[in-house]
Amino acid sequence: MLLQRIANKGIQLGTLFDRAAARHPASPVILDHELDIAPKLGRRVTLTEVADLVDDFASRLWAAKVRPGQRVVVFKTNGFDISLLACSVARIGAVPVLLSPKLDGATVAELLRRVDQPYLLTDQDKLEQELPPEVFGLSERVLLTSGSFQDATELASLAGVRRVDPIVMSPDHPTLITHTSGTTGTPKLAVHTGRTFEARYRPQGTVMALKVRRSEPVAMHISFVHSRMFTIMPISVLQGHPLIVLRDDDPGSVGDVFTHVSPGFIEAHPNTFMHWEVLADDPRRPLANVKFFSSTFDALHPRTVHRMLGATKRKFPLFFQLYGQSEVGPIAGRAYSKKRGTEADGRCVGSPFPGMTGVRVVSRDGNPPTKSSPGYIEVRSDGRIVTYLGEHARWEKQVNDGWWRMGDLGYRTKWGCLHLLDREVDEIPGIDSTLEIEDTLFARLPELVEVIIIPDENGTPLPVVCTRDDKPLDLTAWRSAAAGLPAMAEPVQWKLDDLPQTATTKIKRLELARLLGAGNRGR
Repeated sequence: MLLQRIANKGIQLGTLFDRAAARHPASPVILDHELDIAPKLGRRVTLTEVADLVDDFASRLWAAKVRPGQRVVVFKTNGFDISLLACSVARIGAVPVLLSPKLDGATVAELLRRVDQPYLLTDQDKLEQELPPEVFGLSERVLLTSGSFQDATELASLAGVRRVDPIVMSPDHPTLITHTSGTTGTPKLAVHTGRTFEARYRPQGTVMALKVRRSEPVAMHISFVHSRMFTIMPISVLQGHPLIVLRDDDPGSVGDVFTHVSPGFIEAHPNTFMHWEVLADDPRRPLANVKFFSSTFDALHPRTVHRMLGATKRKFPLFFQLYGQSEVGPIAGRAYSKKRGTEADGRCVGSPFPGMTGVRVVSRDGNPPTKSSPGYIEVRSDGRIVTYLGEHARWEKQVNDGWWRMGDLGYRTKWGCLHLLDREVDEIPGIDSTLEIEDTLFARLPELVEVIIIPDENGTPLPVVCTRDDKPLDLTAWRSAAAGLPAMAEPVQWKLDDLPQTATTKIKRLELARLLGAGNRGR
């Protein structure tokens, strides 16, 4: 019934927490940080308090002259209040445009130009340390979530304004604008509607409604500006799950939180789960109560899935691996149990969801796509974005008779299972799959925390590796692990934090290749 009601109206972010609080008023939201817009609330709040906070800041935005249909760019210091402010913006019929706190000031300025004179919601630190002065000329008005700055309006000065009623927009009206990863250049601005978001609810919303008890706490470590936040968060609060929201992915602090409140369900980025492998050895057993793990981004390495499932003490735990993209949402999926070993085929990303999504692989040479000759992966979903803001022609280039080109290469087995081999831009001639090589190296070298295979200036596969605690790579062990794999150059070791990353912690492979080509050889 819940999913059907959402289907009739589309997702309404502005009233999300009102509806959740009406059903589960005392259900808690546990944070690992204070909210910049309301630090006095602390780190444990109820859905009722969150609903009031969203209403409060929606009214302040209205007092600042934000009106229905106008765009509000949110670019502030990282925190869960980014997502809550998006709900506040949507509550008065405006359209939130969420930009990652990791973006540099020049990129933010370029995106402000593309949005065309939006309101800019930021903070003192961003204005002083990252944003160029030109953002004032590129914005209708600059609003501050915290601090003070000349010519900017402090939302704190609008505390106590009269509350305004929520404005419900059509399900086909833009409800949120997020940006793509930017792995191949300046990020694109993806326009979502209430109806496209509704379509993204169905796969995981159905699974959670049928499989996950309401008493199970749901923990999330997801970029607060990513579209995924606005599907898993509503599903969780509307179904009444206690919600654990993490800003920090440091295993020590995460272990502290999970020891205090044990999650039954965890949603996180693939690289986050890799970073958390050490929690499997934590004597406090912070993962012991987890029944379900979930990741809806890139395919995870089998070693990481194996480590996560091995750390829980629940009977028959599952790891849900979902394949998707910001532009279309989850498309295919597969569940793994403890029987999956570290040498499992990590390139298999499962099958589409019956009646919800479709997948096809288009040949590049006229022959059926295979592992040695993969094709272009194309998908069909009602969750697809309606345009790239300011770049509709670019959006149209990825649509072929209703099918969306993912930018990935792969093939399907005779059983219909989709195998993802590489991004189109990352393909190296003579290599079936760089991702498969990385899976194998991870399985054979437990000390690795990251390995990226990119072409060097001669087109030779070059491994860039990161080790746990930045210990020097054991070259003897490396050569043993690389035995039987395609010929590669000698590995280059980097510190993990030095690798160029997206908002969802994906490595920017093209940027890394550029840095290496410019003579940056890591440590």
